[in-house]
Amino acid sequence: MRLNELTKEWADFNYGFLDESAKRELRRRILKAVAVPGYQVPYASREVPMARGWGTGGLQVTLTLLKPTSVVKVIDQGADDSVNACSIRKFFGRVGGCVETLDTQAATIIQSRHRIPEEKLRDGQILVLQVPNPEPLRPVQPDMSAARVMHGDADYSQLWLILYEQLVKFGRIMKADQYPSLVNGRHVITPSPIPRWDVLKLHQAEHLTILSAGGEKRIYAVPPYTDVDPLVFDDVPYRVEDHRDKTCYRSKVTGFFMNELPQEDGSSKFELSDSNFASKHIRKAEGQKVEIGETWYKNGRMD
Repeated sequence: MRLNELTKEWADFNYGFLDESAKRELRRRILKAVAVPGYQVPYASREVPMARGWGTGGLQVTLTLLKPTSVVKVIDQGADDSVNACSIRKFFGRVGGCVETLDTQAATIIQSRHRIPEEKLRDGQILVLQVPNPEPLRPVQPDMSAARVMHGDADYSQLWLILYEQLVKFGRIMKADQYPSLVNGRHVITPSPIPRWDVLKLHQAEHLTILSAGGEKRIYAVPPYTDVDPLVFDDVPYRVEDHRDKTCYRSKVTGFFMNELPQEDGSSKFELSDSNFASKHIRKAEGQKVEIGETWYKNGRMD
């Protein structure tokens, strides 16, 4: 056998990079995840031109949903202009011929790492969240087979115990991100590494949220108008980050989730984590005509 007999003629990549069988499987898994909110559906995570742990799960879901008329926005910890966000967004444009955007209101698909935009997402938009660890029971049950049995029995008592121990030891629940939340009154999920601030945005939202972990090969979803309730005790209300008195030094906007920027003199500056939201306010202050959508929060409080 000769070497040229083992090679194939050059051919273009399939539309959206993934082959059609991979897309069919992912679509079926997504449909099941939507039908059973919060349930972790296993799937055959494919190789993509990105290292696992850098958003391969979200990448595969977005590539599956992609079509030439899609308008795609990619966020990395609130920023549209980071290396990771720019690279992924350009990749979608190259393999899918879709429209790239930074505007939350214009996007039909929003892939995000660690944040949900401040502007409300509407019906018809899809939020794809990258997830490094989809299993909320892992801190209490490292055996995944036993964890799945616990999910089947809706046995989340050990999660409640961890929250109680934190209250006793620290006087408050210390879980800052990936806060365990009950979806549709049945399955507890870890809602990606989004901060507490963003968890409430999933409750009865108009948009579909798909969470995908490429390394763990799991997909789960929060359909529109679905209850998402953080695990809290009746006498200890759920608390989000208190950013009511924080003002963005660039946009002068107050009452939204901020990034803290330590200064050389020991002080700190704050800037809006949602970079596009900040950019809109800056352009509006300069007199440009900018459309800013409704927000979930008003003055640091949930609307």
